[in-house]
Amino acid sequence: MDSSQSTYRKLCRSNSEIRIFARDWWLDAVTGPDNWDAAIVHKNNAPVAALPFTVKKLIFWQIYKMPELTPWLQLWIDYPDGQKYSSRLGYEKEMIGQLIEKLPSFHRFRQKYSYELTNWLAFYWHDFQQTTRYSYVLSDLSDLNEIFKGFRENIRREIRKAQKHVKIIESNDINSFFHLNQLTFYRQKARISYSKELVKKVDAACVQKDCRKILLAKDDENRIHAGIYLVWDHKSVYYLMGGSDPSLRNSGANSLLMWHGIKMASSLGKAFDFEGSMMEPIERFFRSFGAVQTPYFEIMKNRFPFQLIDLVS
Repeated sequence: MDSSQSTYRKLCRSNSEIRIFARDWWLDAVTGPDNWDAAIVHKNNAPVAALPFTVKKLIFWQIYKMPELTPWLQLWIDYPDGQKYSSRLGYEKEMIGQLIEKLPSFHRFRQKYSYELTNWLAFYWHDFQQTTRYSYVLSDLSDLNEIFKGFRENIRREIRKAQKHVKIIESNDINSFFHLNQLTFYRQKARISYSKELVKKVDAACVQKDCRKILLAKDDENRIHAGIYLVWDHKSVYYLMGGSDPSLRNSGANSLLMWHGIKMASSLGKAFDFEGSMMEPIERFFRSFGAVQTPYFEIMKNRFPFQLIDLVS
């Protein structure tokens, strides 16, 4: 009989609705094949619900913790056709309850789930807690003129300014991009939580799947002002990482790069997901593009000793 991870890998291969950050190859890249698994519910020998999770061992404690460079995972449910709304809610309760029961023993659980999960009551009834996080999403990109009009005036002004001084190029130079990314953390005097090795591993996986693009803003003197790293799946283009040269921050290149990313998403027939931030300055920047605030859940549960002391951030 297949292991749960093997079953989940087969589900990823056969189901296009599973988003990029919950796909088996992404989990392999960000956490390693030995550090993730999935709870699976079957009906008639076929999977009907799946809950991937990532595990970090701390001494003899089992910690379910989000991997780096991964904004959320996805709780997948295969809903029967023609369900009434009340029946759908009941089915969600049943499926999520069974998934929770199939989770291996843990001491701490802290996972984020994509927008598909709008009903966390089953977690609540199993003594989990929840906090709401936010992303910003531009879903309908069919009319780019209207999208541009929806930007705040300062964003439109920065885009026009940047167009006079920089050009946007595609690049495969992950080293140059990571340097820009580091510079942003240094400017903010913040610790970068992921390594260059991890970024290169994720990049190699995305290149193999043909689902990433690095955009850089360069001027006539060949100086790189800023860069963004985009990934995508069947629904959305996601802003995963960015960076800029602190000495060139006033060129407006960041806004122009985002505009190019939005236009790229439009050309692919996808939404553009800024991937949000709970940091106020970043949230303000994303909100300035007229995107819709979109909530998603972080689900948590602590068991002894983490009910008493928080050892893992």
